[in-house]
Amino acid sequence: MAIAPHSLEHLSSISHEVAAWVAEVAQLTVPSAVHWCDGSDAEFRMLQRGLVSSGELIPLNESAFPGCFLYRSDPTDVARVEHLTFVCTRSRDDAGPNNLWMAPAEAHRKLDDLFRGCMRGRTMYVIAYCMGPLDSPLARCGVEITDSPYVVLNMHLMTRMGRAALERIGREGSFVKGLHSTGELDPARRFIMHFPEESTIKSFGSGYGGNALLGKKCHALRIASWQARREGWLAEHMLIAGIESPDGRTRYVACAFPSACGKTNLAMLIPPASYPGWKIWTVGDDIAWLHPGRDGRLYAINPESGYFGVVPGTNPKTNRNAYETIRRDTIFTNVALTAGGEPWWEGLHEGQPAFDWRGQPYDPANGPAAHPNSRFTVAAKRNPSYTRTAEDPDGVPISAIVFGGRRRTLAPLVYQARSWNHGVLVGASVASETTAAATGEVGVVRRDPMAMKPFAGYNFGDYWDHWIKVGARLEHPPQIFHVNWFRQGADGKYLWPGFGENLRVLRWMLDRCDGSAGAVDTPIGHLPGPTDLDVHGLDLHESTIEELLAVDRDAWRGEFDAIGAYLGEYGERLPQALARELHESMQRLHAR
Repeated sequence: MAIAPHSLEHLSSISHEVAAWVAEVAQLTVPSAVHWCDGSDAEFRMLQRGLVSSGELIPLNESAFPGCFLYRSDPTDVARVEHLTFVCTRSRDDAGPNNLWMAPAEAHRKLDDLFRGCMRGRTMYVIAYCMGPLDSPLARCGVEITDSPYVVLNMHLMTRMGRAALERIGREGSFVKGLHSTGELDPARRFIMHFPEESTIKSFGSGYGGNALLGKKCHALRIASWQARREGWLAEHMLIAGIESPDGRTRYVACAFPSACGKTNLAMLIPPASYPGWKIWTVGDDIAWLHPGRDGRLYAINPESGYFGVVPGTNPKTNRNAYETIRRDTIFTNVALTAGGEPWWEGLHEGQPAFDWRGQPYDPANGPAAHPNSRFTVAAKRNPSYTRTAEDPDGVPISAIVFGGRRRTLAPLVYQARSWNHGVLVGASVASETTAAATGEVGVVRRDPMAMKPFAGYNFGDYWDHWIKVGARLEHPPQIFHVNWFRQGADGKYLWPGFGENLRVLRWMLDRCDGSAGAVDTPIGHLPGPTDLDVHGLDLHESTIEELLAVDRDAWRGEFDAIGAYLGEYGERLPQALARELHESMQRLHAR
């Protein structure tokens, strides 16, 4: 077995635990070579050239998209496979009904049988990486072993990887183990297994980012959420944004939304012309690690250093910052291609697709030109709204936590929780209604607590209890809110303009945090009064504003009945404090 010559200089900085594990994996998988990744730009370019030479990576039009490439995954391997994703704890109840479970011994046996000899004729890449700023005490490290150079390229953009991470692991001695192989890309031989009690991940048979970039959802959410409970912090599926007012003051919010609810757009929001002097700074677009600070506040870091975003629908109008971010030095996955070698996707509104995401001549009869889950991977520093506070080792102080979902009629535009524990109930109750485009049936309510349903690494009952315990430690906890940008009128049209105008709602929230904005008390929480929300300059009739902020008691009684039935699925693991909040909310709805 060969070791890449340039990597020999790193061997002195490798901890005994890492070296022993790599040797064990090499013996199992039998690669033809082992490459210790150093994270350098030269290594990045070398891997790019190799994938271009093999035809796996396609250079895009250099004048229009400099430094950009297209990668096409196997047509059977285009998204996360939640039905093949397991949490493997000794006790099934610890994984909870929110996760698929497999006994650890069985899972290891099943995966090791697949990994045995799977890297023959391939290079095994060893990626030491750090989730979070390298000098942050809030960051955590891992090592991913993979046979996919495409994974290495993406991890280069998404994490702080290479020599510095390896040195930190050597100092600390702890790291998350991640073993990945694309295998034969056979859907029948595809599994993603998490062993939170062992800080270990094993992924086989997929090359798609969410299944193969083990630093992302696998480590930063499923394993980290388990670590966070043990250590007293929160690992959450949240964006982090700084909101700077004209007086130069910046306050930070962390927001959790299910898919298709505008998460990336909010993270990169551009203030409307009616709000001169306001700025939005993107600390993170997807994941937040939240730690209690010594001053009694909650602080957040973004464990990632890049974006792995869904690209369809991105254009200068919907998200100008994202559009500008991906114009250079970006890896596109499963987008279409124009005749001039430029990437194309639905919603771009410029150019025409010549080849679809499979590489076939584009024919509308065969479906969308770009896959609906096509992606871009790009370094966060490319974002025009990037802020250096994303590298602050102590994190940024969070003033508000915001949950949201897509509801046509029930949820008002915005409301504030009465307390931290009430906010936990609000988060645990997050739900969205499906659209016809997604499921063929409109209005199916899907519960997605804290937008973590696919990502919590343990029983939701224990997870909510941990939220309550973290809140009890905070002398100055963030205020908690819920938003719904998607409320519709009887004509089926959205009542709220959305996009940049959402800053008006964020401003009310932050003013509430400061105690400088009014509100009215309702059975579900505090809502803006008739004059509390700034709607100056918007073409909104008074009746529209009333409808946006309406609370239908009868509809909410039905909602809380459904919430109670859902929470009841967690039996004895449901925290009593959360059950009390639900009971008190129902009492308020029935009171006259």
